[in-house]
Amino acid sequence: MSNTLSASTLLAVPLAPLVGAALAGILGTAFGGNVFGRRASHSATILGVLVAFVLSAMTLADVMDGARFNATIYEWMVVGGLKMEIGFLVDGLTAMMMVVVTFVSLMVHIYTMGYMEEDAGYNRFFAYISLFTFSMLMLVMSNNLLQLFFGWEAVGLVSYLLIGFWYNKPTAIFANMKAFLVNRVGDFGFILGIGLIVAYAGTLNYSEVFAKADQLGGLTFPGTSWMLVTVICICLFIGAMGKSAQFPLHVWLPDSMEGPTPISALIHAATMVTAGIFMVARMSPLFELSDTALNLILVIGAITALFMGFLGIIQNDIKRVVAYSTLSQLGYMTVALGVSAYSVAVFHLMTHAFFKALLFLAAGSVIMGMHHNQDIRWMGAVRKYMPITWITSLLGTLALIGTPLFSGFYSKDSIIEAVHFSNLPGSGFAYFAVLAGVFVTSFYSFRLYFLVFHGQERYDQNPDAHHHGDHHDDHGHHGDGKPHESPWVVTLPLVLLAVPSVFIGYLTIESMVFGDFFKDAIFINAEAHPALSKFAEIFHGPMAMALHAFSTPPLYLALAGAVSAWYMYLINPAVPAAIGRALKPVITVLENKYYLDWFNENVLAKGARGLGIGLWKGGDRGVIEGGVVNASWKLIGLISGVVRRFQTGFLYHYAFMMLVGVLLLMTWFVWLAK
Repeated sequence: MSNTLSASTLLAVPLAPLVGAALAGILGTAFGGNVFGRRASHSATILGVLVAFVLSAMTLADVMDGARFNATIYEWMVVGGLKMEIGFLVDGLTAMMMVVVTFVSLMVHIYTMGYMEEDAGYNRFFAYISLFTFSMLMLVMSNNLLQLFFGWEAVGLVSYLLIGFWYNKPTAIFANMKAFLVNRVGDFGFILGIGLIVAYAGTLNYSEVFAKADQLGGLTFPGTSWMLVTVICICLFIGAMGKSAQFPLHVWLPDSMEGPTPISALIHAATMVTAGIFMVARMSPLFELSDTALNLILVIGAITALFMGFLGIIQNDIKRVVAYSTLSQLGYMTVALGVSAYSVAVFHLMTHAFFKALLFLAAGSVIMGMHHNQDIRWMGAVRKYMPITWITSLLGTLALIGTPLFSGFYSKDSIIEAVHFSNLPGSGFAYFAVLAGVFVTSFYSFRLYFLVFHGQERYDQNPDAHHHGDHHDDHGHHGDGKPHESPWVVTLPLVLLAVPSVFIGYLTIESMVFGDFFKDAIFINAEAHPALSKFAEIFHGPMAMALHAFSTPPLYLALAGAVSAWYMYLINPAVPAAIGRALKPVITVLENKYYLDWFNENVLAKGARGLGIGLWKGGDRGVIEGGVVNASWKLIGLISGVVRRFQTGFLYHYAFMMLVGVLLLMTWFVWLAK
């Protein structure tokens, strides 16, 4: 086997979904004359993603055998000495992301055939999700910051289109605009970070930037005593905060549940929201130079992991519970980045992609089976009607809470151990947050599980049951009112996602976290940040780690959360109501999502509107229009009005003016002669 990968094969990976998206988006819509029907559209896009997945799996196998690729595919332009190009960097990190993105995308494409079966925008939806897959692949395969930024913005744009897919639904339009604007805040910081790298490193290429990392580490930001690399890393992380929904730029993700369920799994669990995690891991040679930036990442991640989990406890919409779970787990990944355990963060990214996509798709299956009721208070005993959805949901839930031997256990417990060994100032708070988060995660996960799949049947008591036909997400699955199992195109992806949700952690932890899988993709200064190396000293294999869990707090915190949910929602349902009354002020704060939306809408948005009006009236109309534009023509008019009086047309007036002029000149010359 060659040590280099084929450029044409790598190019086919992102282009295959792009071709599928073009065929479905042009020939399958009114724009291209509706040449493609539904079958042709979903066949073209599924085939494109299948090709991408197969090629990605082959690439991963070659990478595990030592193959690498880092080269320019197309040079766009050269400005001075700055090259702008399209190129691929394929190593362990990239190959793993390629497989995760294409596999989850393939499952979502198959699932969509059932979920969107009777939606009028069927072909358009397939075009969007296939285009999203292309954008995400371009992001993770890039070898330069320009292409990274292209993919970064492209996934944001397609996310906007998908969240607002039902464009006649006001809440969906509000949600996609909110996502777009919040991400622009993060992207502003991101592009500032890229700009600083270009200004001081003179290149956009990863390898060339990393070669100058030590040089950047010795510079200070002009006019300050701040380290330049600290400013660069914080700016880059602000971009990650927007894309990976970290506090306080997380507010867009729960509202994005207004889009169809398949995109919740594709974008908001497995791919787009993990782009920020991937980017920070890829930029590890820079982040290792700034303890300040790492500590900020650690604290922000800890806040997100714990406080977003609290919000999951009080949600009643099945998709929003899973959405807040995503926010919390993204916080865990960010915490791992903060303690320089980049491989652990990416490991959790991978395991989370499988079990969270499973949970989102299972939630969609429940919604279909419940005739598009999303309120978990009006479900119950669904297990006997939807056995496949039930068992796969249970497996996903067990992986999420960190049950030993399940994939989530290995990645989540690795994060907790790495934080425990960290020497950063914020590690104490972070350790408390990730430990408390274990109980919170288990509680809201099993609250959802028990209310949906166990207990008494409540679907016939739903006061809103007669209004579901008005919703845009009702695809005609009505039946006789009783829950029903979903068709095979929905349940097959659940089964296929359940397999890695159970086994992938056990099989890969040794090579990904402690082996050399990421050896040339991730750099760690073990002397300055010893958390991962100390954890490696006590790791003795995946089975030993699972057995050791029985003597550590996380397992018992997870068990306590599950038992608490069981007692409160199956045995004694009066307890949650009593707690709600006793802690009413706290519940009010949680129901208002810490008032961040209120602050954004009433302080930031209105403040910006007031500033805009002030600049418009005072600056534009007052200074520019009134002071510059209008004042200039009025002054010219005044001067011309005075000058006009001297233009009489009489010869003796002009002769008189000439005499006056001669007199003035003679006077001036006489004065000069003196």
